[in-house]
Amino acid sequence: MKHYPHPSPSASRPTGPRPPRRIPAFHPVPVGNRADGWTPARQAAFIGMLAQTRSVLAAAQSVRMGRESVYRLRRRAGATGFAAAWDAALGKSHTPVNLASAKSTGLSARYRAEAGLAQVVMSAGRYMATRWKPDHNALLQLLAQLDRAVLATERER
Repeated sequence: MKHYPHPSPSASRPTGPRPPRRIPAFHPVPVGNRADGWTPARQAAFIGMLAQTRSVLAAAQSVRMGRESVYRLRRRAGATGFAAAWDAALGKSHTPVNLASAKSTGLSARYRAEAGLAQVVMSAGRYMATRWKPDHNALLQLLAQLDRAVLATERER
């Protein structure tokens, strides 16, 4: 049986404060309306705790959810922005998501306008809060769709 020496504490941990991470704003993954499920607030808190702890298990436990369920959430349709925020929280490179495009997010303009954008706020490597911002691009897309629908009905008259 081989015995490996324990790594020295200085080799496993970098000295000094962690570099700040820029977590992109994201649309929450559309899920059913359950108080004990992945609510939009719980999704944002998970991303914040993931950036703080850098552990999927610890972040999932901090929001009282299971590790397996968060991986299922990441694989769901419409989870592109959530997955990009996840990768950014862990410091991994990720493809930027065009939040204004239904093609890149996999979400309808109506859902994006209703849900808004979650922006995780970090301070000194700690998760502080989540800011919810309206998605103005989605609102403009909805207005354009309404304009096209009105024009189409006027042409039919």
